[in-house]
Amino acid sequence: MICPHCHKQIEQPRNPVPTVDIIIEIKDFIVLIERKNPPYGWALPGGFVDYGESFETAAAREAQEETGLKVSNLEQFRTYSDPNRDARMHTASTVFIAQAQGKPTAGDDASTAALFNKETLPELAFDHAKILTDYYKQRGQT
Repeated sequence: MICPHCHKQIEQPRNPVPTVDIIIEIKDFIVLIERKNPPYGWALPGGFVDYGESFETAAAREAQEETGLKVSNLEQFRTYSDPNRDARMHTASTVFIAQAQGKPTAGDDASTAALFNKETLPELAFDHAKILTDYYKQRGQT
């Protein structure tokens, strides 16, 4: 990259890539998606934040794109930033919790969308098992 002031070559900064994940609550269940693209597996709905987009908008957009659900009561939960959380690159995910009604339907990057409770969780991709352990712990469901 060329500095616009001195016109010298400068190193491109390397920063974690911002992402969002969303815990969608429907009654006593949460929504998970089975990923259509690598890395495969079950995961929380989520994805990359677009340039010029707020994290809240990105979470609501990703929820609707991947599950067909319009979410409400969106609230920030935590941020997870372990450099090894995603084998593709260093990401930092801000996780949100929201509620929805209806039946999830897979779309966009999801091949399947389904409801699970704490006892029926499948093996999860990324660090989503840790995220859900923290979520259930905060909810008093250890």
